[in-house]
Amino acid sequence: MKNLISIDSLHIFFIIVSGMFGAVFGSFCNVCIYRFPRGESVIKPASHCPKCQNPIAWYDNIPLISWVILLGKCRHCKASISIQYPLIELITALLFVIVYLKFRFSLATIVYCFLSAGLVIVIVQDLQTWTIPDEITLTGILVGIGVSLLGMFFPEQGLRVQNPIESIDGVALGALLICLMDLIVILLMKKPGMGFGDVKLLSMLGAFLGWRGVLGSLMIGSMVGSIIGFLVIFYYRYIKKIEEETEEETGTNDNNFYPIDPIASIFLGLSSIYLIIRLLLSLNHHISSTIPNEIIQGFSYLVIAFMVFSLLIALISIFIWRRQSSKDIKANMDLNEEEMEITLKAHYIPFGPYLSLGGFIFLLFGPELISKYLQILTITQQ
Repeated sequence: MKNLISIDSLHIFFIIVSGMFGAVFGSFCNVCIYRFPRGESVIKPASHCPKCQNPIAWYDNIPLISWVILLGKCRHCKASISIQYPLIELITALLFVIVYLKFRFSLATIVYCFLSAGLVIVIVQDLQTWTIPDEITLTGILVGIGVSLLGMFFPEQGLRVQNPIESIDGVALGALLICLMDLIVILLMKKPGMGFGDVKLLSMLGAFLGWRGVLGSLMIGSMVGSIIGFLVIFYYRYIKKIEEETEEETGTNDNNFYPIDPIASIFLGLSSIYLIIRLLLSLNHHISSTIPNEIIQGFSYLVIAFMVFSLLIALISIFIWRRQSSKDIKANMDLNEEEMEITLKAHYIPFGPYLSLGGFIFLLFGPELISKYLQILTITQQ
């Protein structure tokens, strides 16, 4: 009985410690959210009031507590401090606690707490500025591949990916899917699709969660985004009675493609080639006791056909980009981007927050969701 009480007490202690560390990292997330879009260093200068520029003393910078004591105002100039700051600290603290409760005493807890903090920065910055910081995504891709190496040597530590090849597969698949959707939207609808920040974000999730995590994050994020998008459109169209602008009002010219990003085309092509090679190499090495090899091979050929289609889209996009580059379309591109109203009212909703949310949900429940899905397939076959 005493041992049980001591274990419970220790468990509660680490829950509290996780929350405290989460609040501290949430304070740092606020710094990143403010400074990343402005191109400022997150190290120097020290925290200061953005209005009066006075440095913030350590006792005025205690997460959650200082904002309450100061009544949400600067000690020096009495300027209001946004409620965003304590909210971010509270949310990050809760995420750290959730991650600890899921993975307990393991290396996975440390890794995924950092990942959660990075996703908080991505969500808030994407909502505020429609940009996703490279400092998080590009660094996260490298860190995720490195973490997969740790998973290979320490498989008992609960890391979702335990093979660097699976991590690289996730990076490639994440880049392929978003680039493909982006280019298809441009080619068919002649309007901008997803930003390249979403490409790097899903690749980062792939580095940490593998190719299964890419598919799971995209599916969950799409479902959540569809629901919220429907509610936003319903609100502005039927409650606010605001109709969508016609093509004549926006000045869209259907005779021209929206300028194609050659980097997205190159990434799509390289990812397609890599994944085709990976599938061909692993085609004869996959053995399953539950699914017939004929079905596995047939599905693999379908996936390879999809990759070939993606490669074809990449080549078509590069061809169209070369034609565009021979014309003077840069001025029109800049004009269109300036005239484009990126607001909820215009039904533009950033996808980064939904991808991040989908990635976090898959991080917590991914293996359980996959296991449940396989059980349903087994029951259906029987």
